[in-house]
Amino acid sequence: MSKIAMIFSGQGSQAVGMGQDFYNNSDLAKEMFDKASERIGVDFKELIFEENEKLSQTAYTQPAILLVQMIAYKLFKNACPDTEAELFLGHSLGEFSALCASGAINYVDAVELVYKRGSLMQSACDTIEAGMMAIVGLDDASVEKVCSDAQSQGKKVWPANYNQDGQLVVAGMKTDLISLEQTFKDAGAKRALLLNMSVASHCEILEPAQDPLAEIMSTMVKDEFTAPIISNVTTKPYNTKLDAIALLRDQLVKPVKYKQSILAIAADVDIAIEFGNGSVLKGLNRRIVKELTTLNISNMASLAKVTEEICN
Repeated sequence: MSKIAMIFSGQGSQAVGMGQDFYNNSDLAKEMFDKASERIGVDFKELIFEENEKLSQTAYTQPAILLVQMIAYKLFKNACPDTEAELFLGHSLGEFSALCASGAINYVDAVELVYKRGSLMQSACDTIEAGMMAIVGLDDASVEKVCSDAQSQGKKVWPANYNQDGQLVVAGMKTDLISLEQTFKDAGAKRALLLNMSVASHCEILEPAQDPLAEIMSTMVKDEFTAPIISNVTTKPYNTKLDAIALLRDQLVKPVKYKQSILAIAADVDIAIEFGNGSVLKGLNRRIVKELTTLNISNMASLAKVTEEICN
């Protein structure tokens, strides 16, 4: 039997209309939408299915993405109840979906948790102009050196997301990021693209959010893991409540080592299944370890296709 990694993308994978095919064709999806809406007082049908500004705001983006991912996951598990994960892995926010899929937190609690996480992240950046920038075509060491040199000059900029070779996202003060655009290009970057983000994830700017997040997690997370989760921070597995709280607290201010995590698990799994909107991680995985087959479930058609491939 194949060893399966079940994986979940992070912020940036959202899109208007995501999950609507699930909602239109599944009573379970409707129930999950209703319970999530009731828990945090947000109409998820309006938030996700209609054009609006809120879907791009961190506090709303995060629970919306997690909800759709967990619907995809639960529909798959219902269709393939005997298919178990060897491990779970998420990219940034996706690590909370991984936590939920592992059984360590109820999905309704998880929706509330990431809603509050997003609010805490936004609050930490409210009084400053924070941002993130994608550096394309430059090796990790060169990006790290530009950041280190900039820090020695008093600038606030840090490596934030190690996505794949030649793609590293940095975070910090928006003015500092903009001031380094030419520096990155002079070092050999093909592009230095400022992202449409109002927060600076995975860097020291989010320190004020760490303790409140850990406190909320302590009331929601359980010591019940069906399989280990790969930490974004360490690239190593964990399966206890204490580790989950400590590592996801750290994840706020430390870089997401997604590329390193995929390299770490590649020898231990045969297939990865990406749950939720789009196929961002499928694309990254193909470029990190081309031998790792990645499937994705984002609607009823892809659910049927993966179910047929995995369960039969």
